[in-house]
Amino acid sequence: MRIAGKGLIDRAKPVNFTFDGKAYQGFKGDTVAAALLANGVKLVGRSFKYHRPRGVLTAGSEEPNALIEVIGAANQTPNVRATMQELFEGLTTRSQNRMGSLRFDLLAINDLASPFLSAGFYYKTFMWPRAFWERLYEPVIRRAAGLGSLSGRHDEGHYEKAFAFCDLLVIGGGPTGLMAALTAARAGADVILANEDSRLGGRLLSNGETIDGAPGLDWVASVEAELAALPNVRILHRTTVTGAYDDGVFGALERVALHKPARPDVPRECFWRITARRTVLASGALERPVAFPMNDRPGIMMASAVETYLNRYGVVPGQRVTLFANNDGARATARALMAAGVQVAAILDSRTTASAVEDCPVYLGARITNTAGRHGLTRIEGQHAGGEFKLETDLLAMSGGWNPTLHLTCHMNGRPRWNDEIAAFVPAEGAVPGLTAAGAANGTFTTHGCLAAGHEAAKAALADLGLKPAKTTLPKAEGLPYVIEPLWAVEGKGRAWLDFANDVTTKDVRQSAAEGYASVEHMKRYTTQGMAPDQGKNSNVGALAVLADATGRGIPQTGTTTFRPPYTPVSIAAMGAGGRGAGFAPQRFMTSDQASRDRGAPMIEAGLWYRPSYFPKPGETTWQEACNREVAMVRGAVGVADVSTLGKIDIQGRDAARFLDLVYTNTFSTLAKGRVRYGLMLREDGFVLDDGTTARLGENHYLMTTTTAAAGLVIRHLDFIHQTHSADWDLRFISVTESWAQFAVAGPKSRALLNAVLDQPVADFPFMACGEVTVGGVKARLFRISFSGEEGYEIAVPTRFGESLFRDLVAKAETMGGGPYGMEALNVLRVEKGFITHAEIHGRTTAFDIGMEKMISPKKDCIGKAMAARPGLLGEERQQLVGLKIALGTPPCGGAHLFTQGAPVGREESQGYITSFAHSDLMGACLALAFLRNGRARHGEKIRIVDHLRGLDLLAEVCDPVFHDKDGEKLRA
Repeated sequence: MRIAGKGLIDRAKPVNFTFDGKAYQGFKGDTVAAALLANGVKLVGRSFKYHRPRGVLTAGSEEPNALIEVIGAANQTPNVRATMQELFEGLTTRSQNRMGSLRFDLLAINDLASPFLSAGFYYKTFMWPRAFWERLYEPVIRRAAGLGSLSGRHDEGHYEKAFAFCDLLVIGGGPTGLMAALTAARAGADVILANEDSRLGGRLLSNGETIDGAPGLDWVASVEAELAALPNVRILHRTTVTGAYDDGVFGALERVALHKPARPDVPRECFWRITARRTVLASGALERPVAFPMNDRPGIMMASAVETYLNRYGVVPGQRVTLFANNDGARATARALMAAGVQVAAILDSRTTASAVEDCPVYLGARITNTAGRHGLTRIEGQHAGGEFKLETDLLAMSGGWNPTLHLTCHMNGRPRWNDEIAAFVPAEGAVPGLTAAGAANGTFTTHGCLAAGHEAAKAALADLGLKPAKTTLPKAEGLPYVIEPLWAVEGKGRAWLDFANDVTTKDVRQSAAEGYASVEHMKRYTTQGMAPDQGKNSNVGALAVLADATGRGIPQTGTTTFRPPYTPVSIAAMGAGGRGAGFAPQRFMTSDQASRDRGAPMIEAGLWYRPSYFPKPGETTWQEACNREVAMVRGAVGVADVSTLGKIDIQGRDAARFLDLVYTNTFSTLAKGRVRYGLMLREDGFVLDDGTTARLGENHYLMTTTTAAAGLVIRHLDFIHQTHSADWDLRFISVTESWAQFAVAGPKSRALLNAVLDQPVADFPFMACGEVTVGGVKARLFRISFSGEEGYEIAVPTRFGESLFRDLVAKAETMGGGPYGMEALNVLRVEKGFITHAEIHGRTTAFDIGMEKMISPKKDCIGKAMAARPGLLGEERQQLVGLKIALGTPPCGGAHLFTQGAPVGREESQGYITSFAHSDLMGACLALAFLRNGRARHGEKIRIVDHLRGLDLLAEVCDPVFHDKDGEKLRA
């Protein structure tokens, strides 16, 4: 029911919405939960396993029960917390996890079968008959599993991602966070204040406390106005910081427009990556329930939630209220209810020494042992110091104490410590570098203490940042001590629930311990405690206490489960914003892209790059004709190809050579300046990762090239090796792939073509040399390397000059009988020469397999060296790289399998497979590179090629993989 004169909602602006097809009305500022409670709706969901009736339990993001589906025109979002979903006109919602209607859920039969469905039952049942698993058990389980549902359509909503940097990130907009942000902002620090709620104030929005003798909300309004006016402050409303990561990086989800009707030009959510030099965690605390028999009925709520619905939304979800608590905090809820004219049936205090001064019945030493009411609470029963009681009540507000919201401090493997004084875990200092927990998040539960803690945390951060805080007078606020006597569970006949979402009871936890699952992590998995969408925010500590009691240990010795990001669920669409449709795979274009398209070249994907397949000429009707012409052009004159897509990594430092020796199988520390060397790189498991060249540009300066496909893999590999094997070395490296446009010039006339564009012609430039040159006054790099087998060079210029140089090279090449060549010709040229690509080094081949085992230097160690020598990775049983000669005119058969003549054709009889295929006019045959068992000993043998996909069955001759210029005379010319 609504209470006149209470709440922060705008009663002049009614809002219409639906729940389970029925129309309701709330007000602007309401959440779905508040509006439903105001309309007398107590039953809002069903529990996961037993499908028991569930009502609203809390008023925040920790809500385990009131999970709903929000239905939009372009999307359907499951597992939305009704306590967080703000009302807007036309909002359509429905309950979930039910079969039939919410009130008459057919799967509620599970509750009757609960003795057979206790914790761990799934490990002991469904074992027989074996044939029943796929036919009966699995379909039934899959039908019942899960909570929400999806529409089956693509989510057409708009999402964004953003990046932000600040001196100080303040997480939480309550008294602690506001004081910290204000102190830092006045000192000139760049501040980001991330507030999960739609309004600043935290608990001040709910408890009606005063600050400096005035309502606390007046102080909040004045601070918010000052912060909003400062240019160095950004306030992010409706933003939950979901994870803490290395180097001061935090993930945060902003609910940009989930409180409004959908619009195509407004993002629904934005996922932030915030990098902060220092952080203050002011995330507050969460009230925890007490596990007493049948404590899960609709109408049983947290005391703080009842106070929130009263003071913030003007709603009381019952006519006759009872409070059950073990601390003084709940008394404020009782006083607020009575002041609002609500009948308080009784205060049940589990402590025997607590005061009893409230203007209502107060029972000390109280325990609730039973409740009644299937779809809504009607009665409670129990005992107190003076005897037994039965109370008619339709709303029970319970409080088992408060747990600091410390989850973010554990995201980097930090472990909290137990504080006996508040009977709760508190953050360990230094758990996240640069982060300080303050206020209720650190176990301070008074408003005065929170204000002081926020101020001190900000001052400490400012000192670290080298900033001087301005003089700030600390506001005066209430500071009544927090007094608690722990009560975790009450014994009784009924089931006492811990995890409301996953139907975990105290009995389940004790059974886990009895069956040997006494570790907190084992208990979690055995019972599914804390594994629901709420991640056990208000149940984990209670479950740990019950486990500690069952195992005879203390709570500190029992420990906690591992808190992992995200703190609250994050939609995949928000994290992957921009990655839908064309954004799923970013398109990367070379500087020569337009010039290639101008010549009619069809573009193909190579990695994420678009490269020309071939350059057709008038009269050519097939790609094969163009390819053959381009190959002959390179072999007979000169060709130009854009190879900018090759990965380029700039490596510098006194330990750069030492690092390359560790990364590559062969030695690079002996490489002279102005020279280039081919290198082979292994993964840690001994398999080939990549190959490429590295040039020594200076004394401590190297440039590594990688294959196009592995550019990203290699830079990650180098970063891993740097962090794990050489963190203290004098070394820096960075990808410069996009900084340089690079072109291959190959063929007998390649030097003449280069001299036509260089400012100073090159005469004596030996094979595998490198050096600086200039083109039209622009500094460039020249490398004498070849991927075609002909005399070849690669010339690199800053990217902005790439298109101009390409057009100039091609124009001059055409006057020499040459021109551009594409990927098809490039493939033929390299197959004729026996050069490998990632078709061959695909992650399952070793240096031995490709015939490069001698490149693993015996004089030094390298990544993967020991693992490459494992049994099974060497020897004649390995499939080894060979060449195949096939009759001219054979269609491409990459991927075909190889079989010994006369042998059966089957998986176990396969001798190998083809990796690359090319039509070669030069060799008068079709050529292939393949892996063949003991292949190097089988040159000259006829092998059978079988390709069921293409309907091919033919013979080929096994030969050396190098078909053209085996001695390398041409490329060294």
